[in-house]
Amino acid sequence: MRHHFWKWSRTTLAAVLTLAGAAVAPAVAAARSSSRGYVYVNDNTSGTNTVAAFVRQDDGSLAPVPGSPFTAGGAGLGAGLASQGSIQVSSDGRYVLAVDAGSNQISVLRIEPGGSLAPVPGGIVSSGGEEPVSLTVHGGLVYVANAGPGDSNYTGFALTVGGRLLPLPGSTVPLPEAAQPGDVLFNSTGTRLVGTLVGTSQIDSFRVGFDGRLIAALGSPFPAQGVGPFGSEFRPTNPDQLFVSNAHNAAGDGTVSAFQLTGDGSLLSIGSSPFADDQTAPCWVEISHDGQFLFAVNTGSGSISRFSIAADGGLTLLGSTPVSTNAGVGAVDARLSPDGRTLYLDESAVHAVGVFAVRGGQLTGEGSVPLPAGAASAGLAVR
Repeated sequence: MRHHFWKWSRTTLAAVLTLAGAAVAPAVAAARSSSRGYVYVNDNTSGTNTVAAFVRQDDGSLAPVPGSPFTAGGAGLGAGLASQGSIQVSSDGRYVLAVDAGSNQISVLRIEPGGSLAPVPGGIVSSGGEEPVSLTVHGGLVYVANAGPGDSNYTGFALTVGGRLLPLPGSTVPLPEAAQPGDVLFNSTGTRLVGTLVGTSQIDSFRVGFDGRLIAALGSPFPAQGVGPFGSEFRPTNPDQLFVSNAHNAAGDGTVSAFQLTGDGSLLSIGSSPFADDQTAPCWVEISHDGQFLFAVNTGSGSISRFSIAADGGLTLLGSTPVSTNAGVGAVDARLSPDGRTLYLDESAVHAVGVFAVRGGQLTGEGSVPLPAGAASAGLAVR
């Protein structure tokens, strides 16, 4: 598998280089060394969009980076995006990429020493469609999901070593007006890409070609196992196991689906999937780095469901942890720290980032930090 990954990375990036006419970032590169890490939040502010930045302390707690929030460059919507992955950190840890849904753009910001952000020259580009809501990054290849009914699609870009995004010719995959994509996601090897379609309750599945373009699996899009498939994550320890939350079932009837991807990209149901979480509107999904536990943020019931993951991908519900004393309704994106010991949660309804200690499949709330005034936060990323 590793040999195939390296072959694919080099071939793909060489093709992207030829098509885009510029050098692209390497597929795998170590993040710049730092004694501290950072959490970045797409504020999605109306008018000029901003990104809030926080320093991660050794105990997992957060403190604002001096100068935060930082101007992204495009415009936010000032309202929720109903998506996962609206902000990402590049594979080499040097850049933050954020959607600007209000101006149909993507912004790239350079991470400076201390965690502050600086605009990349030429780093604000058209998203290639209307209302971008989700991004995924693998090395020098980036895809965005545009959700606007006038021009909904997936569009690919090459990310250069200087942090510029260059459109990848011939990469755009149009979507039906009613599709409403909620998430677009590479697996860990960059050989697969999936997209959840909330509006039509379907899941797109693609192989990623040697030139970076998408090749739809036979039969794609596939029917979801619940209404409104939303967040998605590939298992870190198995790039062919996919987990998708089903957000729009009835109250108390949320589920998480588990799929095995075949060689051609088809989705096969695992065990008794979908698995009930006994909560309302499971939307955002995160999986522990060791692949043992899955956390689903229940936006409608203000909780985080905790599952153990069997070797074959089957899920066992361990319980649900309340988000906050404010009922937590409206909580959205969740991401783990690199060491896996802290889960950060975008508590959009109370304009804060929640901090949870992770001990195996258990979560313990450890407070929160406020987001900037005017933030309509739409996702977070951790470095």
